[in-house]
Amino acid sequence: MDASRILDEFPAPSYRGNQQQALADIREAFDAGNDVVLVRAPTGSGKSLLARAIAGCARRGDDAAPSEATSAYYTTPQVSQLDDVASDDLLEDLNVIRGKSNYNCILPGETDTSVDQAPCARERGYDCSVKHRCPYFSDRAIASNRRIAAMTLAYFMQTAGSDVFRKRDVCVIDEAHGLAEWAEMYATTHLGPRTVPMWDDLRVPDLDGPDQAVDYADALIDTCTKRKDDLLQKGDLEPAEAAERDRLQELISELKWFVEDYRDPQSSTTWLVDQNDRESGDGQGEGGPVTIKPMNPERYLQHTVWDRANKFALLSATILNKEAFCRQVGLDPADVALVDVGHTFPVENRPLYDVARGKMTYEHREETIPKLARTIVRIMRTHDDEKGLIHCHSYDIQSRLEERLRDFGVDRRVRTHDREDRDQALEAWKDSDRPDVFLSVKMEEALDLEGDLARWQVLCKAPYPNTGDSRVAHRLEDGQWGWYYRTALRTVIQACGRVVRAPDDYGATYLADTSLLDLFDRASHDVPDWFDEQIAAMSEPDLPAFDPDAALGDAGSAAGRRSDRSTRSAGRASDGGDRDDRGGSSSASGGDAAASSRGSRSSTSSSDSSPIADVWDTDG
Repeated sequence: MDASRILDEFPAPSYRGNQQQALADIREAFDAGNDVVLVRAPTGSGKSLLARAIAGCARRGDDAAPSEATSAYYTTPQVSQLDDVASDDLLEDLNVIRGKSNYNCILPGETDTSVDQAPCARERGYDCSVKHRCPYFSDRAIASNRRIAAMTLAYFMQTAGSDVFRKRDVCVIDEAHGLAEWAEMYATTHLGPRTVPMWDDLRVPDLDGPDQAVDYADALIDTCTKRKDDLLQKGDLEPAEAAERDRLQELISELKWFVEDYRDPQSSTTWLVDQNDRESGDGQGEGGPVTIKPMNPERYLQHTVWDRANKFALLSATILNKEAFCRQVGLDPADVALVDVGHTFPVENRPLYDVARGKMTYEHREETIPKLARTIVRIMRTHDDEKGLIHCHSYDIQSRLEERLRDFGVDRRVRTHDREDRDQALEAWKDSDRPDVFLSVKMEEALDLEGDLARWQVLCKAPYPNTGDSRVAHRLEDGQWGWYYRTALRTVIQACGRVVRAPDDYGATYLADTSLLDLFDRASHDVPDWFDEQIAAMSEPDLPAFDPDAALGDAGSAAGRRSDRSTRSAGRASDGGDRDDRGGSSSASGGDAAASSRGSRSSTSSSDSSPIADVWDTDG
């Protein structure tokens, strides 16, 4: 790697914000001998452009010995982030490759067949006459031979050990804050009717922990191998049979990884086994679906990520604690440098507002949601001609809010989605010119709502990890409360960046759960300076009275609207305007409101009591 080229490799015609200083700091970090550089860059820093400049520093073929790695990888966990890269003219030399299922066959009669189920995947010895024009193999060939290959983290991990995508000189991972969690997810094995083709024919014992699970995995590997061999003997396969063959091979690989790692005395991975009740069968000695989960799979990351390049740059706005992050992903903090990029967005353009109406944990939800729904109607009236996003956190909260808002008669302005149509519903809302409100679930990351796409949002619940997950419970039993708070804080910071995407953009974020306010105190040591500035400036907004007709926009009077949009986004401190939702009023006003509210939270923090009392929640 030649970090001295980093400024020359920057793809934009000019710098904005702190980009030039960031590149200088990154160069200095690599020149100091660090193999890994963490780049903590907030929303709007142009991380993709920084990533391209870093990747451009990779060793070139003309400067390398035959045995030396050259070129670079760019990878990200987010499909939408890869889509953005693919459509950015400044990043046109990042050659994107996706998995086979994303490409359709071009043979006559097969144009609706994905490449992973095309004749070349179904028929033994098939000689494709158009393979040189196949969209998948063409993209793969281009990406494998160009300076920068771009792909999702899932595809990157799956190609570990590939002869096509070998070790390169530099790897840049964008949105890297969740690397440990993504690795845990990819290394998790699910055994059930949707993932095991012959599930209904299996007798699954009740598995009491990983010792029994590894013995069962041995037996299941043999069963899957026999079934796969039977399919291979058939020669030509139907599309469904080809998909079954591929799933069996994938399942065999997953189970072998678990068995080998669990029995390796040098492995530091902790394995957890969850099992549900069997939904069918005679119930005699049979168990149900099984999930085999790794904790902090350092060995998995070593094979799928760290062995794939000489130098790494990991970019994110929310790598909150360097040492903790390194521990999770199996890096030595002494070999890792952290580069902080300052925020360039004015704090008044990204205000936080305290509209907390109570706790949103499951046991308090029935009492809090009616108050929250009334508050949302008042916020809708404040932004009667602007789009808004409601981060519902779970489908349960989404459903309850939708029902309440329908009862209030504002459903004409409300959109929602389910698990199947989330992407289509999101795009339809974004494309609409109406000032509709979108009730979303799990859209806190990788969503760009610049400008009028959204001017306000509501965070309904502190996004603590689900304590019903055995990995989460295991960590809390081990006292890893710092991890727990950092994980929630990371999601909050990511969510706050959805509606403010540029220095001249603006958008308001309303915090509706008292546990969100507690979170800022509990995780105060890990709050970035630029976000702490937002917290310090937080106030209670002066919301108009509850009036569903006015909240619809077309029924609101001009006198009830604010003419200056930037003033509306910035808002005012409350002098009691929330009385009808809170059941009381605040005595603080003007610039003292935020300080009074924050000081009160600090002095009454529940951190002296058991933390689980405030955050325990098994609703996903």
